[in-house]
Amino acid sequence: MLVFTLVLGVGYTLLITGIGQLALPWQANGSTVQNTAGETIGSALIGQSFTDADGNALPEYFQSRPSAAGDGYDGGASSGCNWGPENADLVSAIEERQAAIAELEDVDPSEIPADAVTASASGLDPHISPAYALLQVPRVAATRGLDESDVRALVEAHIQQRDLGYLGQPRVNVVELNLALDALGS
Repeated sequence: MLVFTLVLGVGYTLLITGIGQLALPWQANGSTVQNTAGETIGSALIGQSFTDADGNALPEYFQSRPSAAGDGYDGGASSGCNWGPENADLVSAIEERQAAIAELEDVDPSEIPADAVTASASGLDPHISPAYALLQVPRVAATRGLDESDVRALVEAHIQQRDLGYLGQPRVNVVELNLALDALGS
């Protein structure tokens, strides 16, 4: 038992950690994202809220999709809400989110993409649809005093296409987009 503990518990762990550090160091270290000062501010794999202390959207930033993980993007509480499409609480939450986004973006509720009002299965998804990102361009540009075409070009430059050309949907990583937005200036 002692030999197997050392071989499989310690040796194997060290071997796999070493391979990860050599072959894929960014991924092995959590896919961290740094700000312009070089400080780690999060992971490219876990979404973040861009809200104030009261939970209100910060208008100068692109907003992430809702999170069902704990108090929002809590990696220790990753889960969906498990409500069915006819659950009254889910329908109410979607309607509230739709009204809030319609007011924030000054658009008709029918223009709001589904990912803007529904949480992902894990509640941690850092991505939004290009449609939701582009919907937010006028607000972000106006709040920051930037030209709308510059902000739109930034969004379009951050659209990640389908993996291998057919897996998943085109998407925008909100954390990376907001970092690029900060680098663009305000």
